[in-house]
Amino acid sequence: MPRVVDHQQRRREIAAAVWKLAASKGLESVTMRQVAATAGVSLRQVQYYFGNRDQLLLQSLRLLNERSTESARARIEPAADSMGPKELARAILLESMPLDAQRREQLLVHIAYFVRALSDDALAAALRTPDGVDAGELELLLAGLIDEGAASGPLPAGAALKEAEMLLALAFSIGADTLAGLRTIEQALATLDHQLDRLFG
Repeated sequence: MPRVVDHQQRRREIAAAVWKLAASKGLESVTMRQVAATAGVSLRQVQYYFGNRDQLLLQSLRLLNERSTESARARIEPAADSMGPKELARAILLESMPLDAQRREQLLVHIAYFVRALSDDALAAALRTPDGVDAGELELLLAGLIDEGAASGPLPAGAALKEAEMLLALAFSIGADTLAGLRTIEQALATLDHQLDRLFG
């Protein structure tokens, strides 16, 4: 009886090879042949699932974001009901910090994409949020927590969303600093907690 192939799982296995290469050597190292060799599949399979290199890079990023969301929910949701707004906001922001091997890889891959987008107009355009699109789900969630738990009470219209955007940018930036050895993870967490204390008290 022929073996049934789980196509979504196969896509993720190939994407995981992209993540591994990008995290260790940057996106320049990601060729179709290198990905096939790293994933242990044929070049034809990589082409079958992703078409060309541009699609391979973009779809692998989308799959990484899906995996990141699934992992974050698995870590946060079991205890979410017992958390106050500040604790829940902190848990969400910690998903951007390199606190374990998976989150370290995720951050390295996102940095690799960011660096490549600086000199790749096509990739930058694909990653850019189009004008008129509402803020992302994560920003809105954090903004709601800030409005709910801010020490000064509900903020002026739009202010909570700006605070949420700044918190997410901060978590990404100081997480990247720890990867470069510019600060320790303890220092990064202290900076993040300082900002949370400023907002939530």
